[in-house]
Amino acid sequence: MIKTILFDVDGVLLSEEHYFDASALTVWEMLISPNYLGLEPMQFKTDYNDEEVQEIRELVFENDKVLKFMKSRGLNANWDMIYLSFSHQLIHLLSQIKDTELEKIKNWCQAPIDRETLVEMGKVLSNYHVKLDFSLFEQEFARSEATKQELFSYLNELASEKMGVATSIFNKGELWSVCEHVSQEWYVGDEHVLASTGRPSVQHGKKGFLANETTLAPRQEIDELFQFLNSSGYMIGIGTGRPELETIQPFQHLDWLKQFDVNRIVTADDVLKAELELPERMSLSKPHPFTYIMGLLGKETPIQACLNTRLPLENAETVLVVGDSLADLLAARKLGCQFAAVLTGLSGKDARGDFEKHKADYILDTVLDLKRIL
Repeated sequence: MIKTILFDVDGVLLSEEHYFDASALTVWEMLISPNYLGLEPMQFKTDYNDEEVQEIRELVFENDKVLKFMKSRGLNANWDMIYLSFSHQLIHLLSQIKDTELEKIKNWCQAPIDRETLVEMGKVLSNYHVKLDFSLFEQEFARSEATKQELFSYLNELASEKMGVATSIFNKGELWSVCEHVSQEWYVGDEHVLASTGRPSVQHGKKGFLANETTLAPRQEIDELFQFLNSSGYMIGIGTGRPELETIQPFQHLDWLKQFDVNRIVTADDVLKAELELPERMSLSKPHPFTYIMGLLGKETPIQACLNTRLPLENAETVLVVGDSLADLLAARKLGCQFAAVLTGLSGKDARGDFEKHKADYILDTVLDLKRIL
């Protein structure tokens, strides 16, 4: 009998579309803006209209094929998707100048790549007729069986193959942080970026998408679902890859926050804090079950106690995870609990086959169908 229900947010309660828009704009800015590689500085601006945003997203993510490929490999965090996409293009660009600039490439690949390094790379690249090619991503990554965080290591393999340089520089590090910050500028805008990241904007003039969230069912009907669950005695919580600001503020605006114990709303900020406290560098983002373990036990639970939780969970059959991605399903499987797949994520109803293949316990057209199965 189910007693606890843990919800993902993106693709379940709120639309991911603006996240993917911000992700594409981030990759595009880091390639063309003079603040980064500066390949086409005159084309960069901070106020693209809806049509321009769609064109950039279709170009960068190959009509979302790249996004769907990464999700099919168990990757769930937008920051990771941005990092993989940008780093892959960076490797492709540098491979085009390796015959004449190999020593510089070797030096760049021996130390963390920060924003200043990207600007330096861009000045060298500007001396050559290099070309972007977003179509290579799926083609080259499909040669590997890498999944989840293994995809970062595969970047190093591609660097060795395409540039002839042995490196581990593309493991998650300084460049990932640069990508994260640019992404937050686009998503939360100038008003909130300092609160979101602790750092001021590099590029001012971005309005952000934060005040323009789209619910995946009528707001009031989702609120009524939460009311029903609470009044029926279920414990409900959130396990999301969103940062805290981007979770709490929309929930307040939508009047959903009152339905939750904030101690059971676990966000990317909680995951990052836990990662920084670990002596060894390891990823705790989904499909690692940490997010849902903390949501189940509460944020006041010590990090090590969450990590030491014996899996599969005792009484795992009483816990239901509701998500839209393979990463959510894999996390639920590690917990030993039940999983309800919701077909309102990036792939929509096309995801049904994958969820059937992985034997999701329930497959729902929308989160509102949860009441029916309970």
